[in-house]
Amino acid sequence: MTTEDFPAVRGSLEERAPFWRRRTGAVVASAALAAAVLGGVTGGVVGAMNASPVAQTPVSSQVAMNASSTVDVSGVAARVLPSVVQVNVVSAQGQGLGSGVVLSADGRILTNNHVVAGAQQVTVTLSDGRTVDATVVGADASSDLAVVQASGVSGLTPAKFGDSDQVKIGDEVVAIGSPEGLQGTVTSGIVSALDRTVTVPGTSTGRRGSSAVSYQAIQTDASINPGNSGGPLVDAAGEVVGINSAIYSPASDSGQAGSVGIGFAIPANQVRQIIDQLG
Repeated sequence: MTTEDFPAVRGSLEERAPFWRRRTGAVVASAALAAAVLGGVTGGVVGAMNASPVAQTPVSSQVAMNASSTVDVSGVAARVLPSVVQVNVVSAQGQGLGSGVVLSADGRILTNNHVVAGAQQVTVTLSDGRTVDATVVGADASSDLAVVQASGVSGLTPAKFGDSDQVKIGDEVVAIGSPEGLQGTVTSGIVSALDRTVTVPGTSTGRRGSSAVSYQAIQTDASINPGNSGGPLVDAAGEVVGINSAIYSPASDSGQAGSVGIGFAIPANQVRQIIDQLG
């Protein structure tokens, strides 16, 4: 497994602007991605590269929690994991993956637009290990949200969405997704800040560039990495309060990106305003 090279960040946070990266796991040729802006600060888009999809790992072995947590993380995971899928994409650039949230029993699934942008083929790996074909039925680059429809499925468990306006700094949260292809990974942390203005480059399909995407994000220190894009950030009740989409991740000397405990999610109430328009 290889990781895409990213522009390196030189100097400390105080000295230089941070890089902000989308949390997708695109499997394409190694290449630096475009710069972005977060609250007037330059940054870069996340797109960790894998030579091939990582073998699936039993979800029960992928739980990590804060030792001081008062939230029953295992209980939250048990409620939410059936509603989280892995989104697998084939595009002209190669293979990629992200995460998704089940919206309906018949397979309507929410993910990030940048996960499926330019997709020629989409499949979804369900929490029970089945992989089924899927199609993109609606996408909105301006909000970085998309809906895909899984084929021939029924009886899936829709996620429950909460009220992100009720989220407070210091609230404990849980992130679930497929970082680096490790499906069903569960991590926990807190809400570090609210209303962070995140701006990242628009997703290009190779035909033309697109406008930058901005949203007011929930900041969290729950560990998220490439492949978490489109997965849920949930509260102590197991309700989705955000869709994980970007992190701060300074590039190492090798150009590889990883979590440093500063992640961002599109608030659930922003998602509600768009989701019904996506199909």
